[in-house]
Amino acid sequence: MINSIKALRVTLRSMARKRVTAEYPKEHLPVDNRYMGFPALLWDFQRDEPFCTGCMVCVRYCPTQCMSAEMHDNPRFAEGDSHRRKIIQTFEINLNRCILCGICVDVCNFDAIEMSHEHELAGRGRNDQRVDLGELLKMGKKYQADTGWKQSKPNAPSPKEKEAATQKSEAGKPAPEPPSPEGASRAEGRSG
Repeated sequence: MINSIKALRVTLRSMARKRVTAEYPKEHLPVDNRYMGFPALLWDFQRDEPFCTGCMVCVRYCPTQCMSAEMHDNPRFAEGDSHRRKIIQTFEINLNRCILCGICVDVCNFDAIEMSHEHELAGRGRNDQRVDLGELLKMGKKYQADTGWKQSKPNAPSPKEKEAATQKSEAGKPAPEPPSPEGASRAEGRSG
């Protein structure tokens, strides 16, 4: 009988305590800023194109080979609006095979891929976990907005920006002064 009363007292005390767990589908706890979810491709809002050039370093270094990518010539480079000669054409990640190791982020030279906070991408079909370029960029834009992400190094100037800077520097330089008539006559006297 005494044990029953002790057990009832423990139960009543625990009922009065503050709840520790969250009812997951209804309540979502915030994730930590350092949380590593699925990889996402980032968008260069300054140039209005992805950071990814399709160099495939991340594909080569991936231990599970869950990524595939293709690149093509960047039409905006030909127009002079971008400094990236090549740009990503297709990019696909099989999230079922991804082990969230972050190696792809570490080896990327262009700040093009980041481990996002996405972790709720369940699907019933075998290929439901294959995400393409559009979905990866959407995840990346969301990550950039949520975390206030800033690129680590500034963009290189585009061909048009280089040309404008060159013209501006040339316009700022004083024009070379023509030789004075006295100097010209002295030069003629020496040569003669």
